[in-house]
Parts: sequence; structure tokens; C-alpha cells
Amino acid sequence: MSLDHYPRGVLVPAVTPFHGDLAVDEKRFVAHCKWLLDEGADGLAVFGTTSEANSLSPGERMELLERLIEGGVAADVLMPGTGCCAIPDTVALTQHAVSHDCFGVLMLPPFYYKGVSDDGIFASIAEVVQRVADSRLRIYLYHIPPMAGVGFSLPLIERLLKAYPQIVVGLKDSSGDWKNTQALLEAFPGFEVFPGSETYLLDALRLGGAGCISATANVNVAAMRQLIEEWNTSTAEAMQQRITAVRAAIQKFPMVAALKAILAEMHDAPGWDVVRPPLVRLGSTARIQLLDSLAALKFDLGHPVSAT
Repeated sequence: MSLDHYPRGVLVPAVTPFHGDLAVDEKRFVAHCKWLLDEGADGLAVFGTTSEANSLSPGERMELLERLIEGGVAADVLMPGTGCCAIPDTVALTQHAVSHDCFGVLMLPPFYYKGVSDDGIFASIAEVVQRVADSRLRIYLYHIPPMAGVGFSLPLIERLLKAYPQIVVGLKDSSGDWKNTQALLEAFPGFEVFPGSETYLLDALRLGGAGCISATANVNVAAMRQLIEEWNTSTAEAMQQRITAVRAAIQKFPMVAALKAILAEMHDAPGWDVVRPPLVRLGSTARIQLLDSLAALKFDLGHPVSAT
């Protein structure tokens, strides 16, 4: 199956803004997503880890997806996260995304029970596929064992591809292990593999990777897009080194809080830094350290007005 008409490149797991009372700031969310697309994002992997998706109810996710589409974001650039611990929640979110013509869904395995077998994870994905029962369904597996505690092994992926070749079409690898990403790219040619960190972007592109789905694309998407466009040029290594340095500076701090602190500075909008518990916003000292480290890298902290 050709996936040429599906987004590749930089897909952004857009952060979710909140009001001071912790209600979702729908207007700012739509504006942020549109700004990311204007900055060069090829797609939006909304409702993942960086989006604080597991601090959102299924109803909030569905409402936000509808607001995005109503706000002018095309459904064919959207890959909403739909994987939950409970199969009925995963089915409901997945059916909702498919019914709105999203190009795919990003699906965590059920992640509460640890030490589960490949058979168990296969059964859960199979159950979702059978209950959704829609030929438009395209699943991108979300492999993030550092957070989920469970993941998708290579034998399990092979089994899923054989069972559902028109449905299971890609994977976001947030293992943080380049050897795993490399193994995926080598074992499954044509499978859409997105590293979960731009640190591995150039290496992945050289092996046929689909791009990246990176948290820090919320603030640095244009640089990642440029590397994807120029990955086979003499300047690619220098581009990779720069985006890797920016990533390293940001990930010294709690990722979601750090990104929101940067967005608050970039958009001159202090309310951007609100997170839902159990996450906490950056303290003033950490915020200064973060911004100073980015300034030392000559990272642009300008104040675009379009996303406020």
C-alpha cells in the first residue's frame, strides 16, 4: 500500500494549553496548532504524551479535535492519540477520529498492567480493529516503554503487519534507543517509522525514516523541517548538531513544563505555562536557566503574535 498521500516529515505532538482553572484553552490550542502548520509542520500528532493526553478525558479529546477541524485545521494532517488502558475508550476515540477523516491515529498499547505478553497486546489491538471496523482506519503504533512500561516488540510488529497490512502502517519510536529505531527501519522497509526525538532524525532519514514526531517541534519545527528538506546536502550534519543542541538544552528540564515556559516567552503570554497536575510549571530559577541556555545557543525567542 502506498502512503505517499499521508503526511511524512515533522509531525508535532502539540502541547495543550490550559486556563488558570485548568480548563482547556480551546482557542489557544487551535491557534497554536495553526501556527505550527504555518511554521512548517507537516502534520499534528495531537493528544500524545506532550499534549498531556492522559490528563484529558476522552470527552475533552473529542471536543478539542472537533474544535481544531472547525477552526480550519484540515483533518488530513491530524494523527490524534487514541490509545487508552480501557478498550472501550480506545475504540470510542478511534471511531471519532476516523469518522472525522483524520489520516491516522497514534495508538499506545494498554499501559496499566506491566509484564503483559505480546499475545495480550496483540489481542488488544485486534479487538480495537474489529470493533472500529472501518476501512479508513490507519494505526500508527506508539512505542514509549520509558513512560508506558510496555511496548511493541519486533516480533509483535511483524505479527500485526501480517494480520492488518492495510491498517497498521507505522510507528512512533520513543524508546530513546537508536538501535531499536535502526532495527525497525531495517526489518520493515516501507513501514512508516518516526523517531520520537529529532536527535536521531538525520540517521533515520538516511535509512528511509518517515521523519520525526518530536515534543520540541512545538518550539523548533522550522529547523527540523529544513533538515528534512536538505538531509542529503553538505550542511545536514551542522543542522543536525544544532537541533540536537537545542533538544539537549530543553530536556534538562521537565519536558512539558519547559516547552510551555518557552511558548510563554515566545508569545509574550504568561498563561501559556499552566500544566495540569501532577505536572507542575517550571519555577522561576529553572525558567531563567532554560531561557539563558537557549539564548546561549542563539535560539530565536522572538514574539510572534499569531499564536496568542
